[in-house]
Amino acid sequence: MTEYLSLSESELQNMIQSAEKALHEKRASKKKEVINQIKELAASISVKVEIMDGAEPVTVSSRKGIKVAAKYRNPDDPSQTWTGRGVAPKWMQTLINSGREKSEFLI
Repeated sequence: MTEYLSLSESELQNMIQSAEKALHEKRASKKKEVINQIKELAASISVKVEIMDGAEPVTVSSRKGIKVAAKYRNPDDPSQTWTGRGVAPKWMQTLINSGREKSEFLI
């Protein structure tokens, strides 16, 4: 470690850049190796794989942002509705906990 103390700033900067370049090359090589292993394993069971290399963003859903029609309505306050997706709203949880069935509130 004491050998670094004797280097100039530009020599240290060059060493850092060389180390970063070597690290980048090693990671790229390892990535190619892993991708090849995945493809070989997939081919061994007659499966075709397409590996996205991060060049294009992966979309979670093509339906993202599309409004879903309400499926349930609060009988005490018709302005309160629920699509049936995600966590049930408090009014629905209260009604279910009181012994009622979700199907009673279908629109």
